[in-house]
Parts: sequence; structure tokens; C-alpha cells
Amino acid sequence: MNAMSAMAVRKEKGFTLIELVMVIVILGILAAFALPRFADLGNEARTASLQGAVGAVKSAASIAHAQWLADGNNAATVVLDGVTVDMSAEGYPDAVAATATPPGITAAAQTDATDFSFDASTGVFTITGYTPASGTQCQFTYDETSGQVTGVQTGGC
Repeated sequence: MNAMSAMAVRKEKGFTLIELVMVIVILGILAAFALPRFADLGNEARTASLQGAVGAVKSAASIAHAQWLADGNNAATVVLDGVTVDMSAEGYPDAVAATATPPGITAAAQTDATDFSFDASTGVFTITGYTPASGTQCQFTYDETSGQVTGVQTGGC
């Protein structure tokens, strides 16, 4: 009987191989579900950055338009916080640089060319250095005639 109790004590001293394998399998399954969720936060960061730029452009257009109205509705440029902003005939920041460089809306919104590129011919803002997957976009469009931001596309961010 004494030998039997010594064997029982020895069995409970550690984990069996099957227990260790099961723990590893469970950790592997958890990692497979959790890792993709946290691994690629780039999409969310680009979307947030684009949404921030949309807000900056909308605000800048409104502030510049208010300054244009205060200056008498006919100024070709307005000065916002020491920055000269070209204005369109409708009184919103211009998309094409006439007198100031960069164009009115990028100067007014203070969008840096290292962060956002602006195509003055189409009025499209895109994130600099990022190419979305084929068939998707990560951009928005500014209309200098109305000061509106349209076509916000975050599906490709």
C-alpha cells in the first residue's frame, strides 16, 4: 500500500503532454482571432486622417468665406492668420494658385504636401504616398465654387 501512495503522489507533480498540447492549441486559436484585429490599424489611421482633412477643408472654406464677406465680397485674396489665401469669384478658397503658392484651399486648410496631395485640376485631395487597392479610393473632392466637400471615399483607405 505504501508503494501505491508514492505512485499517486508522483503522478500529480506536473502537466501531462496532452495538457500542454491543449494549452498551446488554445493559445494558437486565440492568437489567430486576435492578431488580425490588432495587426493592421493602418486602414483606420488613414480613414481618420482623411476625415480630419475633410473637417479642416470645410472649416477653412467657411472661415475664408466669412472673411471674404467681411472684406466686401470682391477681394481676390484674404489673409487668414498671416497666410494669403486666393479666393474664387464665389468667395471660397481657390483650388488653383493665381497669386499665392500653394493654392488657396491648401493654404487655408494648412494641409501639408507631405501628408496630402491636391490635384488642382480636379479638386481631389489624396493621402500622399499611399496608393489604394485597384477599384477603391481614399480621397475627397473640394468644390471652389461652393466651398463644399463632396465625394468622400474611404473604402480604399
